[in-house]
Amino acid sequence: METKNTLYPIFLKLEKIEVLIIGAGAVGLEKLTYMLKSSPQANITIVSRDFHYKVVELSHFYSNVSLIEKEYHKSDLENVDLLIVATDNKQLNSKIKQQAENQHILTNVADNPELCDFYLGGVVTKGALKLGISTNGQSPTLAKKMRMYFEDVLPDEVGFSADLLNKIRKKIKTDLHHKIENLNNVTIALNANSKVAESLTIEKKDFKIYLN
Repeated sequence: METKNTLYPIFLKLEKIEVLIIGAGAVGLEKLTYMLKSSPQANITIVSRDFHYKVVELSHFYSNVSLIEKEYHKSDLENVDLLIVATDNKQLNSKIKQQAENQHILTNVADNPELCDFYLGGVVTKGALKLGISTNGQSPTLAKKMRMYFEDVLPDEVGFSADLLNKIRKKIKTDLHHKIENLNNVTIALNANSKVAESLTIEKKDFKIYLN
């Protein structure tokens, strides 16, 4: 029986909250890179005994990334809004998760879906348009392939369309119902004369070809 994905997707303003990553090896690097690619102004603190050299390099380019070289202590969780646990010690990861849970901190424990309050899925960005892709923690590889697929098939004009529709939306002086109706009409006219409409018509067989 096919598993149903009951996750509720949200888009966070990481520059307005405090993010903590515990562990700075290959996995910590992957999580940091992922977050900075999507949110380059994110406030991120990393606590670790050792740091992958690429983590150190990234901290030189991003003033909003702070490195703290030390053993983890539960006091590190103070004032943290979002937590990524990426050490190579499973027992320590479980301990940190429990301590974070006691403080009601949303936590992602790398490679342990059962201990995750949220997942870091695939992200496709085209200007103002952003798509989040999730496999409910079952297959990061599939999420990656879907991200690559949509990055290829969605044209850059999609981002331009979002900017244009936003400007039009601000100029429409009417109630919400008529504003939505007007925007729908503009969208239809816009798509009829662009590559956007063509790109959004995706056949199921295309996915089969790509994933085989």
